[in-house]
Amino acid sequence: MDWTQDLVTLAQVIMIDVALAGDNAIVVGLAVSGLPARQKRPAILLGIGGATVIRIAMGAVALQLLAIIGLLLAGGILLLWVCWKMFRELRRPNHVSAGGEGTKTLRQAMMQIIVADVSMSLDNVLAVAGVAHDRLWVLVVGLVLSVALMGLAAGLIARLLERHRSIAWAGLVIVLYVALTMIWHGGHQVAAVI
Repeated sequence: MDWTQDLVTLAQVIMIDVALAGDNAIVVGLAVSGLPARQKRPAILLGIGGATVIRIAMGAVALQLLAIIGLLLAGGILLLWVCWKMFRELRRPNHVSAGGEGTKTLRQAMMQIIVADVSMSLDNVLAVAGVAHDRLWVLVVGLVLSVALMGLAAGLIARLLERHRSIAWAGLVIVLYVALTMIWHGGHQVAAVI
């Protein structure tokens, strides 16, 4: 086994993960920003944990995923639904009440994180799988590390969003852009087959 090549491949996987995980961190930050302070960390950990398991499973079958026409379109539509839910939350005047109690539940935040991360992670998983080739351990280590970095960034983003509502709106615009881009490209894939 060539460990040097494996380490170079792992470094490439990590760079791809870090470059592509920024929008995911914004979604996680938006999802937990309406929670009470004591529930933010568990929501991030549980939501990202569930998304990580799904990411690794997706990575293991990435080549088969490439053959599924319409998957990108479906992911974009799913992410658009998440944007709608976040938009409705941001419109509420009392995002978090004076007592620190949010209007969102831990379960709602976790589900938003998982749904958004899975729909947005297709590009990440496919890029990582393309670099990792048949090195499953490189794929798993790279994805786990990227998710850990995303979790750290999401905690910082959530605190920023609590203090500055305008940043939450900017984050929502970024996620909406990603959703519309996925729908656009996925629609072209489907149209090319029809």
